[in-house]
Amino acid sequence: MRVVYSKILPVPAYGILLILLSFVLLQPAAHSQVVNETAKKKFNIGFGMFDDLVLNVPSGIKTRTINQGVNVFALYNLPFGKSNFSFSFGLGMSVHNIYGNFMVNKVADTTKLVKISENVSYKRSKMTVVYLEVPLEFNLKTKSDVKISLGGKVGYMIGSHAKYVGDIADSNYMFHPGSKIKIKQAGIPNLQQISYGPTIRFGYKWIAVSCQYMLSTLFMKDHGPDMTLISVGLVLVPF
Repeated sequence: MRVVYSKILPVPAYGILLILLSFVLLQPAAHSQVVNETAKKKFNIGFGMFDDLVLNVPSGIKTRTINQGVNVFALYNLPFGKSNFSFSFGLGMSVHNIYGNFMVNKVADTTKLVKISENVSYKRSKMTVVYLEVPLEFNLKTKSDVKISLGGKVGYMIGSHAKYVGDIADSNYMFHPGSKIKIKQAGIPNLQQISYGPTIRFGYKWIAVSCQYMLSTLFMKDHGPDMTLISVGLVLVPF
């Protein structure tokens, strides 16, 4: 007998916002053939996928090699005269997923990553953090369509949740032995509200490699692990 307990929250507001923002930002790209060259030079709209490398992980905790995330953004470009250089600013959103052998737990005023016992079989355990971001960049675009962007991003945390799918790890649950459980809990305590860090993007025409080093920690000082992220991925900028 297998009993499945599921606590699934409604689609978070930031999930809906990401879908709407992606649709709004990428719509002009689908009709880029009717956009004049002047508009193309003033705006950049993109979509990216990245992997988060997690630094300063607590002892005993292991994170997955691939922690896939997504981001969308729109930039307004201010050229420096007739040169190949420009300055850009805009708006974007990033969704960071961190998978590992842990469950998120709050003890007093501190958030901890508690290691899942090796005797417990589980399919997935992760934490997700979503930021609304303001990117700022200095850009170089060569005549051969090679593009280099250096800058940074400041983000405001608009949502988070922790998710666990696997065997019941707590004997207090009143279920049949061997039961499976799925829990999605919104609002991870003690996360930093503001994120920031330098960024670099290097590409050719509409495709680029990007990297962000998050200088801010995920959690507030003395109230959680001192973890930071390095996000490396691919960006498509069709418009």
